[in-house]
Amino acid sequence: MSSLGGKVALVTGGASGIGRATCRALADAGARVVVADIDEAGGREVASSVGGDFVTCDVSSFEHNLAAVDTARTLHGGVDLVHLNAGIVSGCGIGEDFEPDRYRRVIGVNLDGVVFGTHAALPELKRRGGAIVATASLAGVTSVPEDPFYAATKHAVVGLTRALGPALVDAGVRFNAVCPSFADSNLIAGVRAELEARGTPIMPAEAVAEGVLELFRGDATGECWFVQYGRAAAPFEFRNIPGPRVEPNR
Repeated sequence: MSSLGGKVALVTGGASGIGRATCRALADAGARVVVADIDEAGGREVASSVGGDFVTCDVSSFEHNLAAVDTARTLHGGVDLVHLNAGIVSGCGIGEDFEPDRYRRVIGVNLDGVVFGTHAALPELKRRGGAIVATASLAGVTSVPEDPFYAATKHAVVGLTRALGPALVDAGVRFNAVCPSFADSNLIAGVRAELEARGTPIMPAEAVAEGVLELFRGDATGECWFVQYGRAAAPFEFRNIPGPRVEPNR
């Protein structure tokens, strides 16, 4: 594994699953890691295991995101790499099972967490020439009737990534996303038995972390990399939109 020695990395949702695997991969690559999570016990355990630091962070809070970046700056002088990874499923849909609080919560964590985290980190990343990788999902590029709000937030992260990538080029900041299929994390706790029963493969979280680090090391921006079981991570190829149809001059 090539070195990211001397880099300071902030990982949201770092207490478990993909976030935990990314924290460990970053530390193995030589980065100093700040673990941010609402789960204090789990986050402190991960931070201790990688020789890093922990900050309590509810990513749906604008102030918590600012505080997380401030912690990295206070402890390590700044931040170079940001993995905006925290995410939840909604547990509801539109219709009889609609719950406004659950809807607002999934928007707050999955979308606001990326927007707020990006805004908080940008001054440091512009100063140091850094990179952001957001955790989207294959649910952000396909239909997921089982959880339409989760899918909507991940589609939003994909759209944000494709827009911010080129928008931040002149500032020297790269912005990409990973779009994993089913990975070993708390997100699949409610459907794990069903997935296993129908033979759907579940990726180790480390496979997603590898994709995150590859994006940190590279020079791509505005890309959304699929991470699918048994396949090498790679950019998802979006089709161009149809152009206007102009009637010939008469």
